[in-house]
Amino acid sequence: MKKTTFIKLAVVGLALFTTVAAAQSANATTKTRTYTIGVASDYEKQEWEQVAKDVKAKGIILKVKEFTDYTQENPATEDGSLDLNGFQTKVYLDNWNKTNKGNLVNIGWTYISPLGLYSNTVKNVKNIKRDNTIAIPNDVTNGGRAINLLASAGLISLKSNAPKIPTLNDIKDKKGLTIKTLDPSQLAASLPDVTAAVINTNYVQTQLHKSPKDAIYVDTDHAKSLGDEFKNVVVVKNSNKNKTDFKTLVKAYQTDAVKKIIEKGGDTSAWNLK
Repeated sequence: MKKTTFIKLAVVGLALFTTVAAAQSANATTKTRTYTIGVASDYEKQEWEQVAKDVKAKGIILKVKEFTDYTQENPATEDGSLDLNGFQTKVYLDNWNKTNKGNLVNIGWTYISPLGLYSNTVKNVKNIKRDNTIAIPNDVTNGGRAINLLASAGLISLKSNAPKIPTLNDIKDKKGLTIKTLDPSQLAASLPDVTAAVINTNYVQTQLHKSPKDAIYVDTDHAKSLGDEFKNVVVVKNSNKNKTDFKTLVKAYQTDAVKKIIEKGGDTSAWNLK
């Protein structure tokens, strides 16, 4: 075999090898990756199912798991049962990490979910009287926000040095009201037994089949800004915070298609936070 012929064959062989290698590399790049996100309501499930449709072409398979008790989601994310979750405010996340020595982080904002006061018996906060009973969440962050809501509505007054996230001890005057603390998942069921209850929107949607429009008082309607601490966030383990696919999921969430689903559920405040 002539030397020139050998060289030509070698070049052709190298070209074929390069083509095959490139194809293998492309296949590796487009290989599907599967993740699971935890949510706390049917509307949140619909939001992330829309995201799942939009990222499928990018090789990302997103499974959406709805929890009836949102307190299970951070532990599941911490132990790896979930890859992400999208149910909580920043202040809830910060408090959970502190209380549980957690290692979860916020990788993107979603929206501020309204917190409302609901009642089966009164149509206006002005109809709430002394000796009536109001139920609020028993966790620190949602309970503190509920106390601020009651103060904003004029139903109670707070001490001058009350922190941004107050407790029952920071109430100066209950104005004759009895304030009862319950597990957040039990508040909707308590409505027949109390005058009113401050209920998280996800439970309003899933248990009462209503929206914040049905509340007699909503905190986002009466506050110029609730601050970053009450914005909802997408959460992952700290070790996954720079994962490209997760950044893609956040970007896919912050779209008009998802916004329409959010508005349908009544969560319209401070949309598309970056």
